[in-house]
Amino acid sequence: MIDSKQASEALDEINEIARCVRQSTIYNLTSLMLIMWGVLVFAGNITLFLWPRTAGYVWFAVDAIGIAGSFAISALDYTRTRIRTFDIRMLVAFLLFLAFGIFCSWLGHFTSRQMGTFWPIYFMLVYAIAGLWVGYAFVAIGLGITALTLIGYFFVGGWFEPWMAVVNGGGLILGGLWMRRS
Repeated sequence: MIDSKQASEALDEINEIARCVRQSTIYNLTSLMLIMWGVLVFAGNITLFLWPRTAGYVWFAVDAIGIAGSFAISALDYTRTRIRTFDIRMLVAFLLFLAFGIFCSWLGHFTSRQMGTFWPIYFMLVYAIAGLWVGYAFVAIGLGITALTLIGYFFVGGWFEPWMAVVNGGGLILGGLWMRRS
């Protein structure tokens, strides 16, 4: 027989293990998505550097491929865990998030360099906020990429797009790889 104190300690241990498993599952799925988005963003920034007039098409393609890839990664994870992680609510939330960003961009009349700074910072805000609930790795990724984006905006000059390919795309890839080992 166990007393109530031992039972309480056992339940606390079970809750801690469940929390660790939940965080590990989130990190595994998110790491795959971060790596995918990082490769897409890297390619988008390099394409923008080489062919600046294609920006609208490039970022539309990056977003469309990224959303489809996120659904595919989630579907593969669902077959393994039977837990939905990227469902219709996530799609709607992402589309609302994009719509608000587009509205802010339109309202702000940003230059291309300002747009190249706004969007990464806007996305990293979500990572940092999510990190307050799901793990501080998200906060570190969000704040790190934001700081490097601002350094690039103010100090890099004409090499801003390649800088952003490395900082934003490379940062997402490194963040995804870092989360895989966590």
